[in-house]
Amino acid sequence: MKHGAISILILLLSQTVFAQKNIMLIRLSEIEIDSSYIDQYKTILKEESKASVQLEPGVISIYPMYQKEAPTHIRILEIYASKEAYEAHLKTPHFQTYKSTTLKMVKSLKLIDMEALDVETMPLLFRKLKE
Repeated sequence: MKHGAISILILLLSQTVFAQKNIMLIRLSEIEIDSSYIDQYKTILKEESKASVQLEPGVISIYPMYQKEAPTHIRILEIYASKEAYEAHLKTPHFQTYKSTTLKMVKSLKLIDMEALDVETMPLLFRKLKE
């Protein structure tokens, strides 16, 4: 009995450590774009977000949006499988191209790190979308 309890405790601890090593990185990017570049910026961002989701297994979401009343105010919901996936994303050719070609277009950038409230439901959200 004592060995069984110890085994269960070790199993639970190892799962906790494994989960902590693989915590998702969730971020909201708040970006303001110079209005003279908005159409060009949107085209480049759409290409980058599509490539990231299609080519990178660690990218769960790069979902760009803009405010209806202020179309130069872009928001991006970024979800990565891990910090390592995010760091790998920053090194990809498509991200590097995005960053270098849009640098002059960006008036302000704010990165807000977030924590998920309901990680268990997240997979259901994405399954509901149909192509």
